[in-house]
Amino acid sequence: MYQGVNASEGIGIGTVMIAVDPDLTFEPHEVADAAAEKERYQSALAVFCEKTQAQADHMKTAVGEAEAEIMLGHIVLAQDPGMTDAISGAIDGGTCAEQALVDASTMFENMFLSMDDEMFRLRAADIADIRTGILAELLGVEVVDLSVLPENTVVVVHDLTPSMTATIDKKNVAGIVTETGGRTSHSAIIARALEIPAVLSVANSCSALRNGMTAIVDGSDGVVISEPDADVLAEYTAMAEKFAAEKAALEAFRGKETVTADGIKKILACNIGSPDDVANALEHDAEAIGLFRSEFLFMDATELPSEEEQFQAYRKVATALKGAPVIIRTLDVGGDKEIPYLHMEKEENPFMGYRAVRYCLDNADQYKVQLRALLRASAFGDIKIMIPLVTCVEEVRAVKELVEVCKAELDQEGFKFNPDTEVGVMMETPAASLIADKLAEEADFFSIGTNDLIGYTMCADRGNDRISNLYNVYYPAVLRSIKNIIECGVKAGIMVGMCGEAAADPLLEPLLISFGLEEFSMSAPSILRARKTISQWSKQECDELAERALSLSTSAEVKALLEEAAR
Repeated sequence: MYQGVNASEGIGIGTVMIAVDPDLTFEPHEVADAAAEKERYQSALAVFCEKTQAQADHMKTAVGEAEAEIMLGHIVLAQDPGMTDAISGAIDGGTCAEQALVDASTMFENMFLSMDDEMFRLRAADIADIRTGILAELLGVEVVDLSVLPENTVVVVHDLTPSMTATIDKKNVAGIVTETGGRTSHSAIIARALEIPAVLSVANSCSALRNGMTAIVDGSDGVVISEPDADVLAEYTAMAEKFAAEKAALEAFRGKETVTADGIKKILACNIGSPDDVANALEHDAEAIGLFRSEFLFMDATELPSEEEQFQAYRKVATALKGAPVIIRTLDVGGDKEIPYLHMEKEENPFMGYRAVRYCLDNADQYKVQLRALLRASAFGDIKIMIPLVTCVEEVRAVKELVEVCKAELDQEGFKFNPDTEVGVMMETPAASLIADKLAEEADFFSIGTNDLIGYTMCADRGNDRISNLYNVYYPAVLRSIKNIIECGVKAGIMVGMCGEAAADPLLEPLLISFGLEEFSMSAPSILRARKTISQWSKQECDELAERALSLSTSAEVKALLEEAAR
């Protein structure tokens, strides 16, 4: 048995096929004719983009528009001026196209890898995928082709790239196993969209597993079992049939209201990173956007996005939601999110340093560009502005003052906007939790960011394996913090939502109902399951469970109780 990351749920049983990476080795050499070498690179780039466009077209038909946008994003990154200018400059200096590509792409890849947030780290995988594709064209080498596979194949590969998944015929693939990757990687997203069970980051799986052997891929628990005996095979076959039946049953909740067993209405929203993610959110029946991470607009640019560029992105999302709420987090830069052209100084402890709202307020003219764009987009839908990393009332008041300045400017310039655009707080620090009652007097809404709230409350970096046991939402300190935030918001009469990963936890959701959470925001594939979970609990039942959970002293006790009560 091999343990990995549960990237795409389900049980797959089939025959292993090891996908061997292409040999992309080359001898670096100096070039005398830079113009000809740049032309050679441009030809390889053009072929790569043409093939990627074909993959996107196939993906759009076979899977959906949102997944196709991932492949189209590869074209945008490959043609990014920052990348192409660096490559051209290196070739002008005498470097061959292959080495220039490797050097430039590695620089961008390392920039993204230095970030802790996995939503940003997946950009590194995209860069690596692009490098492989273009390098293969330069060298005349064929890349891995998964378009033609025998039925019931378990694909085992070092790294399943988006370009590989784009060619998969899902009816022939029973499961996917990789040696790298995480739940938020684009490969995992596509695997979930294809509904193929996948377990990622299984160490040495390409050598431990062999071609032709039978393997079970348990994408729900993140387990791979090789050469199972008859009893284990029968057990997992039954589990696969049960999972398929449960998944089919979730379709009964599509298009339904999200209500508790006793009729209390809740909102199921989706977290997105770019306007292109909206299609996937709506396909999975999201009722709102609970978190739009606006920093992706800045990460994918080589200079500060203009007001017009930002406005167009925000308007696209607002228009697609047709009046449903869209919460957009203002630039959350710093910490693990480094944007080179902002030239932020290195800090000894960046997570507690000059970042997020602190940086924005200190660069008010730059911040106003984003606030003006958000206000202009509010004329096209229910845009809500959310402030990240708030620790004191002064920060909220300062942002609200800037918003009023922007309103006055836009009014004078003749732009339309919603004068009642709400400004809320992302509750993700212990300080914000402790003064939640005071913040509720200033904010129009709260949205709890459990990812950082857990880390800051427990003083635990979720990326540190040695203390990963402490990064846990079930700790009493975390639960009490969440409860206080929600109750303070409810008492003040403002909407309280949750946009951290915990919102999709079926064990935690009854407690959140008891505390009074109104909006649950999560990744798109979790929405129907959350709607089912919420429908199974009455407020009184949740209150009784919450009272028992909050009386316990350890996270293990809390989790055991919630698992016992789960429905």
